[in-house]
Amino acid sequence: MSTITNTGFILIVDDNPTNLSVLSEVLSNAGYKFRVAVNGESAILQAERNQPQLILLDVEMPGIDGFETCRRLKANPITQNIPLIFTTALADTNSKVKAFSLGAVDYIPKPFAQEEVLARVRVHLQLKQLTESLEQQVSDISDGLRLRTTALEQAQVQLVQQEKLSTLGELIAGIAHEINNPINFIASNLAPLQEYIRDVTEIIQLYQQEYQPTEKISIAIEDTDLEFVLEDMAKILNSMKCGTDRIKHISGALRTFSRSSGDSIMSADLHQGLDSTLMILQHRLKGKGDFPHIEIIKHYGKLPEVDCYPGQMNQVFMNILANAIDALDEAMIQGKLNACTPKIEITTAMDSAQWIVIQISDNGIGISESHKQHLFEPLFTTKPVGKGTGLGLSIVHQIVVEKHHGILEVDTQPGQGAKFMIKIPVIATTSHHNQRS
Repeated sequence: MSTITNTGFILIVDDNPTNLSVLSEVLSNAGYKFRVAVNGESAILQAERNQPQLILLDVEMPGIDGFETCRRLKANPITQNIPLIFTTALADTNSKVKAFSLGAVDYIPKPFAQEEVLARVRVHLQLKQLTESLEQQVSDISDGLRLRTTALEQAQVQLVQQEKLSTLGELIAGIAHEINNPINFIASNLAPLQEYIRDVTEIIQLYQQEYQPTEKISIAIEDTDLEFVLEDMAKILNSMKCGTDRIKHISGALRTFSRSSGDSIMSADLHQGLDSTLMILQHRLKGKGDFPHIEIIKHYGKLPEVDCYPGQMNQVFMNILANAIDALDEAMIQGKLNACTPKIEITTAMDSAQWIVIQISDNGIGISESHKQHLFEPLFTTKPVGKGTGLGLSIVHQIVVEKHHGILEVDTQPGQGAKFMIKIPVIATTSHHNQRS
């Protein structure tokens, strides 16, 4: 079972010498380091200078009370993430509701049992440690992606300078291999996080077995919804695993572009592929600052399962949708949408020739005729340096036309958005590639 390392300290804030003495003795006997503040102003100054692992805060104090102290701590970016537990004689529901609404993680009414205080301190320190570990994992994934993106851009520049487009497949295969190394390392580190979650759960279960909770403890556990927190941590870990798997899928798509992938054709629901791609891009669809959210309008027809390479088709959806979002972002920056809502429309249907037709359109900045002619060429991009690789639509073309013997077309005018049409046969065959719409 994992244990908490007491490298930091706990800040006790109380103007009552007896309470300070009791809490100090409890923490000291348990091996925790602590510091003391006798009023809210002193607590805020101490927390700003040297952030504690946890704050135990009284409510009724001279000067600013505990509620105002909590509000100021949570409003300060330096101290806002420090978990805070109220220890107070105020046991009414309104006080508890106010405490949690201000950002407290727990509420221990006085007079309190030493064992109860210590148990709650341990739980919240473990939750804080696990949260920090999860955040570090996310940061590591982001750093790894930035490094790999930089490597890809540098490789592309070298390719253009040498004018050796014939080596593009080999180059991308090497990049995909390099991406796999750090991603596999990150994926292997997810297992310890699962152990942390099991350890925290075990500690709480042992606590519940060894101590018969009082009514107040039961109410507090219910108010904090501790069971939900533990379940949600597992979900967070699963979402990180999904992100890692997605990166592996992207690496697989790069290998496909280099014609080294061994994926096989299988029946797939393309609507599921579209929806999962939209879910991954959800963070880019949300409103930010002066930018409104991007509206997604779906006109899904009744489609059968399609013989295709599902992972590759998801990559097609990802690249086209990401480009649509970029076009909408640029339109909003240039002020060309005016009062219009930025939107992406997705329409699916099956035509009379047993072909699946998928149209993805946006009301962004559109594409000029001169650029449209080169849209699917490798390394061609209309985006600023560092914003685009010039590989996205060429990969889309390769997957739709060459791998699925389909058709890829674009209808666009400057200032009028763009509409991409994808057509692939329902049943995989090599005889459809000569058909044209």
